[in-house]
Amino acid sequence: MIKLIASDMDGTLLNNQMQVPTANVAAIQKAQAQGIEFIAATGRGMSHARISLDESDIRVPMILLNGAHVVNADRETIFTIPIGKQRTLDVMDTLEEAGLYYEIFTAEQVYSANQPMRIDFVAEHLLSKIPGISKKRAIAASSQHLSLTPITFVDDIRQTLIASDEDVLKIIAFDKKGPAQLKGIAGELEKIGDLAIAASESTNIEINHVNAQKGIALKQFAEERGFTASQVMALGDNFNDVSMLTYAGTSFAMGNAAAAVKKIANNITDTNEQNGVATAIARILSE
Repeated sequence: MIKLIASDMDGTLLNNQMQVPTANVAAIQKAQAQGIEFIAATGRGMSHARISLDESDIRVPMILLNGAHVVNADRETIFTIPIGKQRTLDVMDTLEEAGLYYEIFTAEQVYSANQPMRIDFVAEHLLSKIPGISKKRAIAASSQHLSLTPITFVDDIRQTLIASDEDVLKIIAFDKKGPAQLKGIAGELEKIGDLAIAASESTNIEINHVNAQKGIALKQFAEERGFTASQVMALGDNFNDVSMLTYAGTSFAMGNAAAAVKKIANNITDTNEQNGVATAIARILSE
C-alpha cells in the first residue's frame, strides 16, 4: 500500500499556466483523507514554489531545489545541502566563460545579474508551453510573473554572496540552443567534481551538490517516517525527476514527459494539462 506520494511541480502537478488544477487538488485531498502523505518535489526554491501551492491551499512538506533544501508543512527547514563555496565559484567561472545566463539559489534568495535576460527566458518558456500566445503577450506575462516571483537583481553576484555569506544550494543556467550547447557545458562542469547536473527543460541545466537530488531527499524523508521504497509513489516529467522515479516502488511519468524519462518510470499517466497527477492518484487508490 502506498504511504507517501511525491510529485514534481512544473510539467507535472502544475498545468502550463503554472496553476494546480482543481482535479489535482481534490485527488491530493482524497489521498490525504485516506492517510497517505503528500510531498512536493521541485527544482524551485521556497519563495517560488509556495506561490502555486498557496494559491490552491495546498500546505505540504517540500523537497526544494532538487533536494538541496527540504522543509516540513510549516515551511521550517529540515536540512540543506550546499554546493560549497569554492565549487560554486568554479561553476560560475565555467558558465561565464561559456557566456551562459545563470541564477543562484540560496535557502532564502534567488540572485540574478540580468533582468532583461530573465524576462526573455521566461517568455520563451511560455511560448513553448501555451499554444497561440504571441511574443508580445509572452513578454508581458513574463514581466508580470517577475513581479510575483521574489528574485533579487544585483550588479555583482560574487560580491553579493561574499557579503551575505549565504550557502549556495542550486545554480541554474540557460541557453536557447538547448542540448547542442548545454551538453558540452555539462561535461566541463562534471570535471569540477561532486556535482549533480540535470535539466528541468531542454534549454537549461540545474547544478547541485551530488548529494542534493530529489531521490536522495525523498528516500531520507520516507525512511524517517518508517516507509520503504515499495510504499512510495513518485511522479515527474523531466531528467531532474529521474532519481526519485528510480527510487520509488511505484513511479509515474507524465504523458508530456521526455521519452527517456518514460522508459525509466514503471507507469505512464496523462499529461499535466490533462490532470495526470489526479489520474495516477485515482489509479493507486482504486487498487
